[in-house]
Amino acid sequence: MPIVEPRFPVFNYTITCINIARSVSKSSNVYYFGHPQYIKGNMHWASSSSQISACVVEPGNVQDLSTILKIVSNTSTPFGIRSGGHATNPGFSSTPGVQIVLFKLNEVTYHPAPVAADGSVGTVDIGSGLVWDDVYKTLQSQNVTVLAEQSVWSDHRYRNGFRGCTPQWNHYYCVCNYEPRSVLGAQGQVWGGLTTYTEGQLAKLNNAVVDFVKTVTDPKASIIPAYNSIIGQPGVSLLMFYDGPTPPVGIFERFLSIPHFTSDVKTRSFTSLVQASPSDITYGTRGAFNTVSLKTYSSSLIEQVLNQTKFWGQKFAFEGALFISYDVEPFLQTMTSRSKGGAYPHDNFLMPLNLYYAWLSDTKDKMFTDAMEESAQVIYNQAVAEGQDIAGLKQIKYGNYAPASSAQDLRSIYGDNLPRLKQLKAQYDPTNIMGLAGGFRF
Repeated sequence: MPIVEPRFPVFNYTITCINIARSVSKSSNVYYFGHPQYIKGNMHWASSSSQISACVVEPGNVQDLSTILKIVSNTSTPFGIRSGGHATNPGFSSTPGVQIVLFKLNEVTYHPAPVAADGSVGTVDIGSGLVWDDVYKTLQSQNVTVLAEQSVWSDHRYRNGFRGCTPQWNHYYCVCNYEPRSVLGAQGQVWGGLTTYTEGQLAKLNNAVVDFVKTVTDPKASIIPAYNSIIGQPGVSLLMFYDGPTPPVGIFERFLSIPHFTSDVKTRSFTSLVQASPSDITYGTRGAFNTVSLKTYSSSLIEQVLNQTKFWGQKFAFEGALFISYDVEPFLQTMTSRSKGGAYPHDNFLMPLNLYYAWLSDTKDKMFTDAMEESAQVIYNQAVAEGQDIAGLKQIKYGNYAPASSAQDLRSIYGDNLPRLKQLKAQYDPTNIMGLAGGFRF
């Protein structure tokens, strides 16, 4: 964190913007209302996460970013930090003050190396202003890829700080560059794509999902069945993936045998696979996430997920709900075995169920977020009743999906790591600069 002078609060945030514009180099820019970059900088994937800022500041280098943080700290000006703009909790990456956008921090530099024991073939420097689609596309020309969100700090002096920063969801550091290690591998063709199913096929689909969870142990195979309701009509969008051009027999046949509405499953590039999911179809609508962390999916629990999709989809069909989604993400229990630690506790295997609702009117925000809390509680209660060991302090929420209300109990996100994270916060940010930004505050 930059060293700051004593604070002199500024209540007209535009004055701070002017001060920043006078203090940074020509590599950086300050934009005001009406400029296209101002609009882009304040815009989020979920419009409910956007605010009207005093200005948008686009640092062009690390030195200017440090200068910007010193100025907002010295003037006690609230600020937001926007990278991909995918935060769904209001105020987590937006502000009425100075909106810092990282678009110019867009480096992708591959450093080849001999094949390591874990199959990695080097490292890659990734600027924090990128979204992963851009990273995959750039690396595709090198015939390599990298596992998203797996990164380490290359400067060992601050490794403890970065351990607290992985991940922190907008409230630990403004990280300028990531260097993933031991996750970069040669990437040829992969197999997979998106298949959609209508209501009449969902009983068969449920059985296939449960069978996959129980029997498939190949770490190269994965699925994400999203149970959706679009204006009251239920269905499933199934994303299938195999890390190779052809999956072995016995993994995906049950899904492929079910009559589908649409399908683009094929052998393709990894970039093409990532783009197969229409994740931006609700871009610009209001929206929120919620989550339940689970051990497994039984037949009855999957049925409950479908029931919740139908119930809330029909209930809100005429309340401005455009999209109701429950995203099932079954992982292997070996997932945590290679963890190098971080803010999120990895010692107890859990897999997140993501609830996502999209709607139109800001007058309905509380109605939808309250419904998501209620629905998540129903699923949690059933999982506990079925014997899943996830109750109480063992219910650790994945922070990217955790609602803003989780800030009332940070232990529900960080578990036993919370005291250590508070210590790191005091060590690296003693003047609480990041307290001027949004996120899960320590």
